[in-house]
Amino acid sequence: MSIEVSRRRAWVIAARPQTLPAAAAPVIVGVGLAVDTGVFAPLPALAALVGAALIQVGTNFANDYYDAIQGADTDDREGFTRVVASGLIEPHEVKRAMWLTFAAAIGVGTYLVAVGGVPILVIGLASVAAGIAYTGGPYPLGYHGLGDVFVFLFFGVIAVTGTYYVQAAALAAGAFPLWIPPGTVTQAAIVASLPIAALSTNILVVNNVRDLEEDAETGKRTLAVRFGYRFSRAQFCALLGLPYLVPFWFLANGYGLTALLPLVTLPLAVAVARTVLTETAGDALNPALESTGKLLAAYAVAFAVGIAL
Repeated sequence: MSIEVSRRRAWVIAARPQTLPAAAAPVIVGVGLAVDTGVFAPLPALAALVGAALIQVGTNFANDYYDAIQGADTDDREGFTRVVASGLIEPHEVKRAMWLTFAAAIGVGTYLVAVGGVPILVIGLASVAAGIAYTGGPYPLGYHGLGDVFVFLFFGVIAVTGTYYVQAAALAAGAFPLWIPPGTVTQAAIVASLPIAALSTNILVVNNVRDLEEDAETGKRTLAVRFGYRFSRAQFCALLGLPYLVPFWFLANGYGLTALLPLVTLPLAVAVARTVLTETAGDALNPALESTGKLLAAYAVAFAVGIAL
């Protein structure tokens, strides 16, 4: 019985549920914007949430597997436990789980493709491919300083606008549109995606600051490794500032004072920034990593409510 519980716990560790705010946050904001514009569609929104969560978990499995076989996870790792490198689960099992999870995401995406047509087909396949290519394939994005771009685009810009798009398309278009129907991708949706993109990327920035020395030794050339602590801290602060500027754009464009609701998360943002600006060790940055995820979730809820109201 204890072995079964231990194994179950190992799979939970591999799935890394603490990263799911990065999957849910874009959907929450996309729903808030859809409520405001009168295009909220429950079923496409739910499918977008499930699909995003599956892509996140599949990417986590891929990272665990590929980082281990490429030697990026060592005994000196200060981050959360990796199940392949620590021997908790066999590599082939994690690889199989990765493919099954991505297959499930594609299954959910089939419905979204019927609603959103060719644009969602392209986005869905690109998201799965990018999730694998983040640490796998002949040119792993995360190993060449492109992980930040990947997260900003796929877990921010594309995820928010895509969530809004499938809801608007469900009401505005027939089955399987070949191109983006008018009014289904708006300026507001693109601007609303920027705070989520920035905060999601900051989760990676904190991770890379924590792992800078280990990544440098194992040949993982993240932006933190390439440019050092000072650059990464400046990057973190710049990305952290963006979410607190965007609400003023919405205020200036007729959304009212409720658009400023995300400002209530500023104290948490300042607390996280203080840690990132002064610490490099895992025992300080691991909690900061979790706090950045909580900040993302809290901001997304406040932003969505503020826009919807």
